Amino acid sequence: MKYLVVIIGILFYNLAVSCQSTNDTSKNMEVQERAEANFKNYCVGCHNVHKSSFIDRTWIFGDKRDDIFKVIKQGKVEHGMPGFAGGLSDDVIYELTDYIMELKVMPPLGDNADAHAPIVVSENQKFRVDTIVSGLDVPWGLEFLPNGDLLISERSGELLRFTKDKKLEKITGLPPIKAAGQGGLLDLELHPQYAENGWLYFAYSSPNEVNSKLANTAVMRARLNGNTLVDKERIFKATPESDKRHHYGCKLEFDREGYLYFSVGDRGNRDRNPQALDNDCGKIHRIHDDGRIPDDNPFADTEGAMPSIYSYGHRNPQGVCMHPETGRIWSDEHGPKGGDEINLIEAGKNYGWPVISFGINYNGTIFTKDTAKVGMEQPILYWVPSIAPCGMTFVKGDRYPNWKNDILTGSLRFEYLHRCVLEGDKVIHQEKLLQGIGRVRNVEMSPDGFVYVAIENPGKILKLIPID
Repeated sequence: MKYLVVIIGILFYNLAVSCQSTNDTSKNMEVQERAEANFKNYCVGCHNVHKSSFIDRTWIFGDKRDDIFKVIKQGKVEHGMPGFAGGLSDDVIYELTDYIMELKVMPPLGDNADAHAPIVVSENQKFRVDTIVSGLDVPWGLEFLPNGDLLISERSGELLRFTKDKKLEKITGLPPIKAAGQGGLLDLELHPQYAENGWLYFAYSSPNEVNSKLANTAVMRARLNGNTLVDKERIFKATPESDKRHHYGCKLEFDREGYLYFSVGDRGNRDRNPQALDNDCGKIHRIHDDGRIPDDNPFADTEGAMPSIYSYGHRNPQGVCMHPETGRIWSDEHGPKGGDEINLIEAGKNYGWPVISFGINYNGTIFTKDTAKVGMEQPILYWVPSIAPCGMTFVKGDRYPNWKNDILTGSLRFEYLHRCVLEGDKVIHQEKLLQGIGRVRNVEMSPDGFVYVAIENPGKILKLIPID
């Protein structure tokens, strides 16, 4: 009888241990699933799960559990990282911290673009995807020289030339560049009469000459002498400078009349910059090709206003392009958590940031309940959730007849190329292309009518070749 009691006791103990183990496993799965959901909800808009983000990264503020927890909770505003204390409890932040710590020890993922078939069949256009350039980091601007060479700006502060014989050459002579956070060497643009005058324009984050912690968006023009920049002229520098490392803009576009349009982000000061005309941030600007201010700019004669401002109330526009038939300027723009936009840019108009928005704070809290207000423009299109649009072009020419005059923009967050079909000034249809291809940083049309797509981390340039 004594042995029977012992055996029964052992059985009950093992059953209890088994149940506890099952409960612990179930609880751990719930925590893991919740942490993964929160990571997707709060983190992937700015970070991805490839080796460029948490795997093999340099941890500026420490890689220990408490270090990561502190950064998530308190944020690093000057680096564009919001604090989540107002929206997440400490327990949830620790769950998220543990999830990120598991990510950082994962083996690096391979180049996921290689898993895609080279032939893509979209809704109404078949095409092949060719990798033209590889081995890059974060390619930002693309521009094609008349001889067929491709200029590539790396956000890290390098200007590269990819030659017709497939050599990648470095161009020297760049000005000082604050390559940190979202700053660095940004967009490229050739003068419409480049063949006659040789002017190359580029945008970059320009550091203060005395205090290198301060910087803001600048535009310079220069000429190429072989692989060296000469005749350099800085034709614009945004004010005020800031020690924050995000929301620089900046995309460049010439219109038919030869005016240069470009975007400057709000530089992380949404409560002051975008709605005030006495600064350059949160604006789209228009200048002459040499930096002079057009007489008919909407605020050229407004006391206290920056005369280069063309439109205002913007957050961080990273796509500026001209419609090939109407000649009107369009832009795409990063919202906060939700509320990315496509806008038709018109002189003197206020696009509402941050007074109106379809988004919320990154930590889930609300900063405005208004999505419309008298005197403020509505977007042509907005995305909720945010796709993180970057780069923008209209499809020109006849190589893609079923896409003619459609908008193409990249999605950093969801890693695809986004196509918008227009009817007049309205988006009547959308399509996702190249899903899972990687973070799309830019999309451009070449002079001979092909679509080129810039992917980051690992950086490469793709060419979409249409197939009948």
